[in-house]
Amino acid sequence: MSANQTAAVIVLAAGGGTRMKSRALPKVLHSLCGRSLVGHAVAAAEQLEPAHLVVVIGHMRELVQEHLAAHHPGARTAVQLEQNGTGHAVRTALEVLAADGVELDGTVIVTTGDAPLLTGGTLSALAAAHHAQGNGVTVLTAEVPDATGYGRILRDGDGDGAVAAIVEHKDATEEQRAVSEINSGVFAFDAKLLASALSQLDTDNVQGEEYLTDTLEILRTAGHRVGAVIAADHRDVLGINDRVQLAEARRILNGRLVERAMREGVTVVDPASAWFDVQVSYEPDAVVLPNTQLQGATHLGEGCEVGPNVTLTDTRVGAGARVTNTTADRAEIGEEASVGPYAYLRPGTRLARKAKAGTYVEIKNSELGEGAKVPHLSYIGDATIGEGSNVGAASVTVNYDGVNKHRTVIGAHCRTGSDNMFIAPVTVGDGAYTAAGSVITNDVPAGSLGVARAQQRNIAGWVERKRPGSSSAAAAAAANEAK
Repeated sequence: MSANQTAAVIVLAAGGGTRMKSRALPKVLHSLCGRSLVGHAVAAAEQLEPAHLVVVIGHMRELVQEHLAAHHPGARTAVQLEQNGTGHAVRTALEVLAADGVELDGTVIVTTGDAPLLTGGTLSALAAAHHAQGNGVTVLTAEVPDATGYGRILRDGDGDGAVAAIVEHKDATEEQRAVSEINSGVFAFDAKLLASALSQLDTDNVQGEEYLTDTLEILRTAGHRVGAVIAADHRDVLGINDRVQLAEARRILNGRLVERAMREGVTVVDPASAWFDVQVSYEPDAVVLPNTQLQGATHLGEGCEVGPNVTLTDTRVGAGARVTNTTADRAEIGEEASVGPYAYLRPGTRLARKAKAGTYVEIKNSELGEGAKVPHLSYIGDATIGEGSNVGAASVTVNYDGVNKHRTVIGAHCRTGSDNMFIAPVTVGDGAYTAAGSVITNDVPAGSLGVARAQQRNIAGWVERKRPGSSSAAAAAAANEAK
């Protein structure tokens, strides 16, 4: 490990978050922009490439542990059975590492699991300053417009810039409350000094807990410098305590994601109504129209246009494609394809180049070949449609027999009539046609015309006999008299 590499990052995520008023989830599993609060904290920590990454869990720990195992398998967990303070939480993490034979040497970053706007870049700047200044501990701080409720950073008056103390708002004098620099709760420690300071903590306070912030005075008294690094953006350190703050953080993070996309060549027509998740990717000249939500690992190809009123989840949109008024989930939309308006692409949908899923069309677990079209009012499920084929309006692949799903295959360059039912499993061969109104229960050979409908029979005078006195009967009588 290099001299300035981070030995460990410890993420504190054990608290209950009672102000979220959530029975189903611990605070750190509430999400914004496609990632949980603790997931954002871990993702920022991972950018430091620490030798060890530990998340301290406690409240509803089974859920948090399962979530981390699924999304951040490189992070180990330490269980704080009783929430006896931040100092106790850090000591719990160090004990887990020690039990695995890990002897830390270098910088240890301590961060929190409820600060989703904190970036890897800010943590890197903290670690770099800590190493360069040779501090015993370095505090990440921020200068905020309104410091009410936050602990104030008091600096030495000798020009050294070292931290003399952190004073909580309720304990601060009026002069101290005028200070706008606040404590973020994020620290960089020398690993060995941290272990020593933690061993000296006591619970002689109102809460009866071990406070991590008390280690600063312990280290300062021992002659070690306490430094501070001001975050470039004060919003990086915003913590989440309730759903109002969660929504505000979501707005800020979304603004950052949208701005990044625009700076990388994406046109976002109305940034206020576009929502991006953190895993969304894109290529230059993609266009995002108003009221568009891009979720999960959605990707926008070069020059595609999505929106308005589109929600895409884990969906790939090819170069030059057009998607409007559509919901798509785990779908693939090929280059120059056309989707919508009012289309629904369900998981497993794959549209090849220049394919079309048109108005009021739902597609699930199906492939449309190059140039294939389902233009109107149709359901296509568990089907393969070949290149150049056209499916008539109001068609349905009847794929479910009540127990099992079956597949429909429509070959290349077919023309199927409107109001067709394809009773799967069934195959329509290449170049075949089917007549409008047909219920196709048997395979149609290549080049054939499939017709499956009852012969029409007209019963003369039925309306006047069976619906006497109705407007229909009157109209029929008038028409017959006019002959």
